[in-house]
Amino acid sequence: MRGFRKKAKPVDIADVSIVDQNKSKQAIRAAALGNAIEWFDFGVYGYVAYVLGKVFFPNVSPSVQLVAALATFSVPFLFRPLGGILFGRLGDKYGRQKVLATTIILMTASTCAIGLLPSYDTIGIWAPILLLLIKILQGISVGGEYTGAIVFVAEYSPDRKRGFMESWLDFGSIAGFLLGAGLVSLLSSWMGQEGFQEWGWRIPFILSLPLGIVGLYLRHSLEETPAFKQYSESEQKNTKLSFKEVFSKYKRSMFLSVGIVLCTNVAYYMLLTYLPSYFTHNLKYDEAHGTVLIIAVMIGMLFVQPLIGWLSDKWGRRPFIFAGSLSLLFLSYPAFKLLDSGSTLSIVAGLTILALSLSMLLGVMASTLPALFPTAIRYSALAVSFNISIIVAGLTPTISAALVESTKDLMIPAYYLMVFGVIGIITAWNLKETANKPLFGGTPMATNKEEAQELLEEFHGTLEESIEKIDEKIIALQKKRQGLADKHPEID
Repeated sequence: MRGFRKKAKPVDIADVSIVDQNKSKQAIRAAALGNAIEWFDFGVYGYVAYVLGKVFFPNVSPSVQLVAALATFSVPFLFRPLGGILFGRLGDKYGRQKVLATTIILMTASTCAIGLLPSYDTIGIWAPILLLLIKILQGISVGGEYTGAIVFVAEYSPDRKRGFMESWLDFGSIAGFLLGAGLVSLLSSWMGQEGFQEWGWRIPFILSLPLGIVGLYLRHSLEETPAFKQYSESEQKNTKLSFKEVFSKYKRSMFLSVGIVLCTNVAYYMLLTYLPSYFTHNLKYDEAHGTVLIIAVMIGMLFVQPLIGWLSDKWGRRPFIFAGSLSLLFLSYPAFKLLDSGSTLSIVAGLTILALSLSMLLGVMASTLPALFPTAIRYSALAVSFNISIIVAGLTPTISAALVESTKDLMIPAYYLMVFGVIGIITAWNLKETANKPLFGGTPMATNKEEAQELLEEFHGTLEESIEKIDEKIIALQKKRQGLADKHPEID
């Protein structure tokens, strides 16, 4: 005999969460600072890669030194899915806040440790081995950091402001990168090339420690998200899915997540990690000249991110994913031609094209991804799909450098971006709009009671539309069934 399924309780005004604006802002600050620390390290590492090559791989040619240093940057990305699995599971089981406090400790400690490492001349082969081990630990911790941060902010954001609020996370990313790159440029200019290569390169890594302490304090003082609290009190809390079941049930969401992350982050690593070395090593530009130009463009990106996030709350996420992907496909080649022109104005124009392409993707990625999965598996499913994609994206500097060295074709990076522009277009085409809607499987979130009532009416309207579509399918199936039954003598 079948058991009776308990009827779901209708969603009413009491189920709409009124978000505390002060707590939302605190959540953004804490999450953005963690992102800033993560990208502070990436910024520093990208801009001192040529120095690290000399410090840790001194017995090879300059070209091999650069590729080796960038490879040490890329290899830890292979371990990020491990961090995603570990911290994603913990985040879905014990809460987002506790896990984010842990990841920032590990991330800060590993970044600081790079600045304390002895050189190859001091301890021989153990120097690059220890560097690699530290970067692997960093990769594991970062595997749970960014996805945890975007989930945390998404679950603290009102439905109509999620794009704007999530955009501040990548504002933090760019700000951290700028701080790291700017600090490297300042120190190398102040200390001179010789002094910076001897010991000055260590200072930026060590300075991550006080940033991490501030970030830990902010995260430790946060409360758990309203969405996770609601989930923890529900009957779904005891329902567990294996990764195989998650992939089977949410396969489409997983593929969409992978597509968005690939397109966005390949462009990110190309522009912010590979281009500094590309300018200096391949285009033979003065190091300070190329660095200043990229930093200037990134400062502009800082202000574009919140604008795109705000506009996506009004126009939707899909238009920006389409626009950014189309720009990568059709404008990457002209942009790299401009970079190779030798003219400052042309270089700025090329960088601006690439930066705007990236900004349109980056400005909506953080608000799009959490809406693809329900609360019960949001952290773990997103962490796995995101970090699998990051393996490919993180190899961008290494693959680009190796291909340019082997082919001597300076347009290789443009072709690379064009391929991932196509992936972005395919993803946007298959993506359903998520702007101004509750998170997958969740109830509406509002800033006040008036907005809560409006969102509830919209939510009920969406349910009515879905029911009408289901009813139409049922009628069509009934007609199909009747047509088949009419051909059988014993079936009505």
